[in-house]
Amino acid sequence: MPPKKRNSGTTQSKELKSAESASPDKKESPKLTLSAKKHRDKDAEFVTLCKSLHVTDLVCDRAWTLWKTVQDSMNEIADSEKRVWGACLFVSGADMDVACFTLTQVLKAVSLNVTQFVDLVRKLDVNLDTISTKVNSALTRLEKKYNVTLALYQRFEKTCKKIFAMVSDDQERETMRSCWTMFLLAKGRALQMEDDLVISFQLLLCTLESFIKRCPPDLLQPLYKSAISKVQSPPTRTSRRNQSKAKFRPPEPEVDLQLLKTLCEENECNAEEVKNVYQTSFSTFLDSLDFSRSSDFPQANDLNQQYEEHYLKSRDIDGRLFFDGDETVLLPKVEISQVERTPKKNLPDEEVLIPPQTPIRAAMTSIQQLRGDLTSSGDQPSTNLATYFKNCTVDPTQAVLKRLETLGQAFSQRFGQAVGPRCVVLGWQRFKLGVRLYYKVMEAMLKSEEKRLSVQNFSKLLNDSTFHTSLLACALEVVMATYGESSFKTGGYNHGGGGGGDPVETDVCFPWILDVVNLAAFDFYKVIESFIKAEPTLSKDIVKHLETCENLIMERIAWRTDSPLFELLTQEHEGGAAEQVETPASFSQPLQHNHTAADLYLSPMRPGLRVLPPESPATPSSQAASQPPAQPAGQTPRHPKSNSLSLFYKKLYRLAYTRLKILCSYLLSSHPELEPIIWTLFQHTLQHEHELMRDRHLDQLMMSAMYAICKVKSVDLRFKTIVTAYKNMPNTNQETFKHVLITEGHYDSIIVFYNQVFMQKLKTNILQYASTRPPTLSPIPQIPRSPYKFPNSPLRVPGSNNVYISPLKSPRMSPGIMTPRSRMLVSIGESFGLSNRFQKINQMVNSSDRSFKRTLDLGSTPKPLKRLRFDVDGQDEADGSKSGGDSTLIQKLAEMSSTRSRMQEQKMKEDAESRKE
Repeated sequence: MPPKKRNSGTTQSKELKSAESASPDKKESPKLTLSAKKHRDKDAEFVTLCKSLHVTDLVCDRAWTLWKTVQDSMNEIADSEKRVWGACLFVSGADMDVACFTLTQVLKAVSLNVTQFVDLVRKLDVNLDTISTKVNSALTRLEKKYNVTLALYQRFEKTCKKIFAMVSDDQERETMRSCWTMFLLAKGRALQMEDDLVISFQLLLCTLESFIKRCPPDLLQPLYKSAISKVQSPPTRTSRRNQSKAKFRPPEPEVDLQLLKTLCEENECNAEEVKNVYQTSFSTFLDSLDFSRSSDFPQANDLNQQYEEHYLKSRDIDGRLFFDGDETVLLPKVEISQVERTPKKNLPDEEVLIPPQTPIRAAMTSIQQLRGDLTSSGDQPSTNLATYFKNCTVDPTQAVLKRLETLGQAFSQRFGQAVGPRCVVLGWQRFKLGVRLYYKVMEAMLKSEEKRLSVQNFSKLLNDSTFHTSLLACALEVVMATYGESSFKTGGYNHGGGGGGDPVETDVCFPWILDVVNLAAFDFYKVIESFIKAEPTLSKDIVKHLETCENLIMERIAWRTDSPLFELLTQEHEGGAAEQVETPASFSQPLQHNHTAADLYLSPMRPGLRVLPPESPATPSSQAASQPPAQPAGQTPRHPKSNSLSLFYKKLYRLAYTRLKILCSYLLSSHPELEPIIWTLFQHTLQHEHELMRDRHLDQLMMSAMYAICKVKSVDLRFKTIVTAYKNMPNTNQETFKHVLITEGHYDSIIVFYNQVFMQKLKTNILQYASTRPPTLSPIPQIPRSPYKFPNSPLRVPGSNNVYISPLKSPRMSPGIMTPRSRMLVSIGESFGLSNRFQKINQMVNSSDRSFKRTLDLGSTPKPLKRLRFDVDGQDEADGSKSGGDSTLIQKLAEMSSTRSRMQEQKMKEDAESRKE
């Protein structure tokens, strides 16, 4: 029978009440009562709020100091004082890692929902010290967990409507409530990474299975009533002695495969994966509840009590509130309408509804596509690949298999440590998919090399451990990204637990995979482009993911102290190479993408200098690729130039200039003559002072070069303004300007880096730009189209922001099932309806919200960051000058923002008028 109704509402209200009064982890915070005498200097309502949240004296003092810091900028925050106080308390508690309250308790105390609260906390970051990287990481983690839980609940609600029949006494609602609570508890206990969407969804299906098979038939819809197996488990053989006892023992309800298969088919999920999640994680969870051998429903009180303990310990969101439609977890109405809005293809007599591309549907579709593409690939080398192995002078087969066994164990163990203690088996599943992709791409690469070089013996390449490890790591990264387990939330800065002081590994974002397989980022970079070319079935999102990996490597990760990049640079500069790294003279030449992984892993030279033996086509490519060019008599021997280093610097320069151009468009549109000068200093630094990049970020040198040139050219541009604009660039992280290496083991802000490191190293060069004979300008790199944008990629219509043309690739991409979110789909040549629909499209095309967000949206009033931690007696710049009011640049930014506001107001008026019509 389902849980009794009397356990629902009263229990929930009791739990919420206890959540508001209880304090998690009391052992960590023994002194929870505020001393009224100590806080007489503070607002009485603020102290009352602190008491209601049971904060300590230290958190109260810290939050009040923070409130005083941001008070000057309150004209930019359209919220009540109490709400800002709540944000200050959250920031202070997270920064001090003091367990006083949960996020839900704060939200209820200040009457905000999660989205509004996150936005408010981020708005408080008006200076470099308001929010530390630790707090920012914790906030990002909470935000992601909220988004995942919201997506799961929305799918849960829709699925339950298809499962349960409506009955008069609300039995199905109580069953759903217990099912949702049990799922939240299972997710909390089975997963350390509770923001893993795919495994969480699979656990949700397991939970639904366990409830459906216990439901009375009249509570189920026909599909699921018929899906339940008649015999759920084989009869248990017992001795005669125990037959009487066994007669009254309920049968053990193991997983009902027929029911689970129906659930998976209805939810576009792989049944085999869900079955494995059930057997490895969910069954253990059931045993912990002593529920696996029971054919009855679990007690609602027990579930609530156990989830309450987990929620208070986690200090974040009470997931039960999603079921109650609580305001703290609801999306604002505008956002809900945006999510539920679906494009329609209008026909003369009917409308065809297009299902929205929800996060879960998108994830399931990507996984199905990946698994489908690898169906024909086996867990062992194919016949063709085995032939390539046998053709080698030294057969690499055994080394390949042994390496896979070792790395498979390492990957699955680390996956389990990060995702959940029972997820080692799931890690093996991910690894096996990666191995299939690894074999498939390797075979495609070798076929391409055979055609290019007319050789079949790839002995040196196939016996190169770094090549194999790189190729496997790239395949595993593709699998992880497809399952949504790898992203770039921290921009390449890994913080483990994310600022909570928890040593447990819970971050599998790139470059996690490099650490797992013990691979240098510079070596991983070598395989990315060839991998993408060899696997044309990769989705656009995965190609973009790998391109971002490549950019992160060039920006920061390849510049870590232990990187082989520095060894190559040392050889390049000390070994008598004819040219250092990559000369500016080559910038005007198009970036050729005809290199391969074999070139980068084996050849120390440019392809043009490679000498191929003219005779035997069976000569190993590795030998042909490593032959040094003939040295003319009488010349000094020169160290051959590294092919991989040359290409790395070509791409690095183009990435660096692209990012500089974006920042200049934000800040120096009235001084276009400065961009080539800044680029010259920036490029000079990368070529001749590459040690400045050691354990640092490319953008740190970019911002320093911009400030230096503006200073010598007497253009009023302050670091505060640069950082304000930089935060609005794509793919940036606040740690880039807050946490810069100064000396070994010591980090500080970007301005301290400029004062103590950058300017000291480049002072002579910087001053040359103020002389009458400045250095020769470096050529501007030619920015080619990305090699990863294939001919069938959507092309933007010139002069528009949101209109793209995409060729029809296959029936699965037909207009009937395409799901562009919040975009209008027009089928040219078919009736589209009334003329006002075209007017809406024109409004959409004319609207430039997206471009403004990236270029001009520097806040409601684009003021620079007001207070800097490195201010000294009001002196906030590298030369010690004091701010004399808003500069010309700030005024220009304000004018731009004002124009944007007027455009938005006009657009809102037009929308209102169109709605009236």
